Amino acid sequence: MFLSANLQRSANTDILSSVKEFLEFVIRQLVEFPDEMMLSEIPSGKTTIFRVQLRQTDVGRIIGRNGQTIQAIRALLASSAARHGQRATLEIVE
Repeated sequence: MFLSANLQRSANTDILSSVKEFLEFVIRQLVEFPDEMMLSEIPSGKTTIFRVQLRQTDVGRIIGRNGQTIQAIRALLASSAARHGQRATLEIVE
């Protein structure tokens, strides 16, 4: 049982790191100052909250017109996490 829990934790860590890399790639392509972007993750059971910190001028690029861009990014994130039995959300920190 203990070994199984460790393997599960290791697999979840691998999944979250690949989801984080994917999210980082997508956001870096959209912002004007990709080097100033900071992405952190807060794991909590089966749910992980990703927080992205951006320049004020880049926040509008990520949100998009009528919030369409951020909705699309969140949908991709949720879909990617769900494929591995996880849940993930994205928060923007100014």
